[in-house]
Amino acid sequence: MNELELRHQVCFALYAASRAVTDVYRPILDELGLTYPQYLVMLVLWEQDPAAPTVKDLGAALELDSGTLSPLLKRLATAGLVTRSRSARDERVVEVALTAAGRALRDRVGEVPRQVAAATGLTEDELVTLRHTLTRITAAVHEQQSVHRQKEN
Repeated sequence: MNELELRHQVCFALYAASRAVTDVYRPILDELGLTYPQYLVMLVLWEQDPAAPTVKDLGAALELDSGTLSPLLKRLATAGLVTRSRSARDERVVEVALTAAGRALRDRVGEVPRQVAAATGLTEDELVTLRHTLTRITAAVHEQQSVHRQKEN
């Protein structure tokens, strides 16, 4: 086996699969007026509702920095799906809350996970196993990065 062949690269398989799945989401989410990253933000907000997580909390949940997250939140606020407000306890902290329209949108996305799952051709058990494996990969890579950063300091 030639390890330098593209077909043997785990990174490419992950990249190609990610792009393919995101392409499945695109037309479905277009009908809802959302991009894929906005959909992910909304998932976290629906999960935490009625709490109003901070931008920092959202960033941690989605593994996004505030520079990436802030424009997403601005567009969601412009669309009337969320509000952004300074915390009464600490002005430096911005809290994000769903609007009535943002809550109502949740009812319209119920079929999205099933549509995407069907497009994969995998069984429910295979999808659970895949998600578990990807979660383990992410955790292991983050751990290695953390160890590497500690060695540098």
